[in-house]
Amino acid sequence: MLAATLPVRSLLLAIFMLMAGSGFLSTLISVRLERAGEGTLLIGMVATAYFAGLTIGALRVGRLIQRVGHIRAFAAFVSVLSASTLAYAFWQHPLFWAALRLIDGFSLAGVYVCIESWLNERAEPKTRGSILAGYMICLYLGQAAGQYLLNLDDSAAPSIPFLASSVLISLASIPVLLTRIAAPLSGDAMSYSLRRLYHTSPLGVTGAVLTGMMLGAFYGLAAVSVRRMGLDLGATAMFMSVVILGGVALQWPLGHLSDRYDRRRVIVFAFAGAALVCAGLALTRGSGAQLFALGALFGGLSFALYPLCVAHTNDRLEAEERIGATGGLVLLYSAGAAVGPMFGSAAMTLSAEGGLFAFIALCAASALGFGLWRQTATPPVPSDTQQTYQILPRTTPVVAIIDPNSPDNANLTEDN
Repeated sequence: MLAATLPVRSLLLAIFMLMAGSGFLSTLISVRLERAGEGTLLIGMVATAYFAGLTIGALRVGRLIQRVGHIRAFAAFVSVLSASTLAYAFWQHPLFWAALRLIDGFSLAGVYVCIESWLNERAEPKTRGSILAGYMICLYLGQAAGQYLLNLDDSAAPSIPFLASSVLISLASIPVLLTRIAAPLSGDAMSYSLRRLYHTSPLGVTGAVLTGMMLGAFYGLAAVSVRRMGLDLGATAMFMSVVILGGVALQWPLGHLSDRYDRRRVIVFAFAGAALVCAGLALTRGSGAQLFALGALFGGLSFALYPLCVAHTNDRLEAEERIGATGGLVLLYSAGAAVGPMFGSAAMTLSAEGGLFAFIALCAASALGFGLWRQTATPPVPSDTQQTYQILPRTTPVVAIIDPNSPDNANLTEDN
């Protein structure tokens, strides 16, 4: 994998720094609003704004990138993201911060599209899997490492975390602006009817939406929930980091199992496990080792759900349909993530400590019931015709093109 990723190391360094600088903002903002006495519904609204911006950006930034080019667009998105990060220090008000989170989501969507387009342009068929794995590792490790910037949160110097975030985000532009990798050619993304997508794979579509609701609620509100369990800032940062790292650790073994057996069974198992783990989290009180162990299990099971749903959907599609369908699943996941914090915050209003994880458990249990029904409604895909499982991030539709299982294996040689 190292040999395959060396030619794109500047892009991978950029995404690592970006996620280290921006990945903890959801945690920090939720903690700040909760400390200021804001209600969970308002905190959920702010979290929803971010995922709404990410969804809108995934749909709209392509035209801007085509008009001005990848390098200029990347610099613009990073500049706006860095500026909006600094703006949080000006005025702490939920509506103002919701507007900034909308801008953050839109800007990050633009960054993802630029980076993923570059990676696809550089990847050859034999190196696509390694490049995608390297991208995933850098993205999630950056996000996990960035959680510890939460320790900079100090009431005596409230702007310090935002300053540190802005510095990292701004520095992330340097590897890209100085890269010798040629900018990719712009092209239109393939589309796939969502109605047709559901008809083709009801479990894939339903699983993607419910997974989005689960993880959107988690990212937006988990920090507030565990703080109410008694965790300090350092322990909160560690909990969020453990969940992310757990999510990376279990994706490979679950994916391997799904390649060997009926993939629907593995999806049902993962949803069942997530429901049980979240039920345990909802009942957990205090900050003992049990909380962190359950958090790691939740990350491992829930982070695998989206790529499992994509793989299950791809099993039922022709090769030329997979890119557009995977893009549709990303948007469905994002839509679920946008509404998840609102429902999660309503659950926390009813039950301050365990409400969030009870809501996530309900989402997982609903998907479990749907998956069990689908197993009785249709026969499984024969194992010899299943596509190989591929770990995919939940970023933008462009990442589907990097998938080595996709039919798009065109590659343009670039200077390195």
